[in-house]
Amino acid sequence: MTPTDPVRTGLLTRDDEHDLTRLLEPDGTRRPDAELDPWIADLDVSRLTELYTDLAVVRALDAQGVALQRQGEVGLWPPLTGQEAAQVGSARALRDDDYVFASYREMGVAWVRGVAPVGLVIEWRGAAASGWVPAEHNLAVPQIIIGAQSLHATGWAMGAAWDGADAAAISYFGDGATSEGDVNEALVFAASFRAPVVFFCQNNHWAISEPVSLQSRQPLARRADGFGMPGIRVDGNDLLAVMAVTRRALDRARRGDGPTFIEAVTYRMGPHTTADDPTRYRTTDEIESWRERDPLTRLLAHLGALGADVEAVERDAKAAADAAATELREACRAIPQPEAMTVFDHIYAEPNSHLERQRERYARYLAMFDDGAGTQGEEAAR
Repeated sequence: MTPTDPVRTGLLTRDDEHDLTRLLEPDGTRRPDAELDPWIADLDVSRLTELYTDLAVVRALDAQGVALQRQGEVGLWPPLTGQEAAQVGSARALRDDDYVFASYREMGVAWVRGVAPVGLVIEWRGAAASGWVPAEHNLAVPQIIIGAQSLHATGWAMGAAWDGADAAAISYFGDGATSEGDVNEALVFAASFRAPVVFFCQNNHWAISEPVSLQSRQPLARRADGFGMPGIRVDGNDLLAVMAVTRRALDRARRGDGPTFIEAVTYRMGPHTTADDPTRYRTTDEIESWRERDPLTRLLAHLGALGADVEAVERDAKAAADAAATELREACRAIPQPEAMTVFDHIYAEPNSHLERQRERYARYLAMFDDGAGTQGEEAAR
């Protein structure tokens, strides 16, 4: 028997649409849901307007990050455009004492947790090992190692439960990370110990150039059954549905009923990172089909249906977005270049011979150059 190849596309099928939990249709029409509506009963026009502003600001920050990379101000940027509702909706469901363990793409989550714009770019500029103090935002340093943060979230959640706290952890990762051992091990431990953690998978359909259909022959949320936890598949471009299912999952965790796996079905409109060329593996038709499901357009249409002054909402949101983007650009350009040898600072609490050998070798390497770094290297070696 010849194995069949998976469909290499990010287009939603009719089955995909039928399987999604959704409260807002792509055109903004509200779909009532007796089970989920109570979880978002507090979202009046004023609150929805604030959430729309969040989406607009996050999109503007993301566009500015891409522009800064193209202009040589940062080394790399992982775009999130298209995934704003998944990030903002879930992050706004959290309490201040909940703890977030995210990947490198959750700049929208970081913004919601109160990280200043400069904190979003300083790592990508190569000027610091972290853009914020984790304890100040209950937000761990972003993980570059795919899926590792799921283990960190599970461990923190187990500890919180043992301490008698009712706070919960949330781990963000992409569809590609579900093929990593770390994620599967975290799911095992979380289920076994009924850890108060939410696994939030942003299925943006592409793990760099590999489609989700290659990662799994069935919806990712169904994998939760095998680990002994509920799994829910939600329209990741529907902010209302995302917030509702996340709030419900967090409540379940706080009650001591264990973890939940959420698959937020969304789409990465841009490249995997600014080093990627997505035109090599996906079509214009696919991108346009997802543009029709834009999370900002959807929420704005819903606000209009509720009687909001849509023009005023857009105007005020654009002003906030422009201000945030300007702050990001100015802050990025003002970041001082760190001294080369400071890369060894704050690695270990106490000095050790292994690190000292690395420091000496690097100092000798810098001494080979005559552009000023050599002097620094010679002084460091002494």
